[in-house]
This record gives sequence, structure tokens and C-alpha cells, in this order.
Amino acid sequence: MANKYCPICGEENKCMGGSGARGGCWCDKEVFPNEIFALVPEESIRKHCICKNCLDQYKEEHK
Repeated sequence: MANKYCPICGEENKCMGGSGARGGCWCDKEVFPNEIFALVPEESIRKHCICKNCLDQYKEEHK
């Protein structure tokens, strides 16, 4: 992924996608609800990864 900042909060997303790192990224083992992508600005879709903090917060708020 080209951008290292979360499109929702602006903090570093700690994405390892495309880095060639063994074991992949933290997000490989996560489930992203489809509805979370509605929070991503249109210009950032498929360009910026959502961070774990935003994913966890979203899941907590939408139990």
C-alpha cells in the first residue's frame, strides 16, 4: 500500500502490505466489516489502509 496513514484518523496505519515482510501484515488476520469502508474518503479508497485502532474502535461501537 502506497500510503502509511489511516484515511479515517490520519495516524500511521503500520501496514506491512507490499513490503515483502515475512508473515504479512496485522490486517491479514482481521475481518473488516464492509460498512467501515463508508468512513474512508472516496479519494483514499484502495490507496490508504485503515489502522488497527480505527478497526477495533469501529467493531466496539457496532457490536
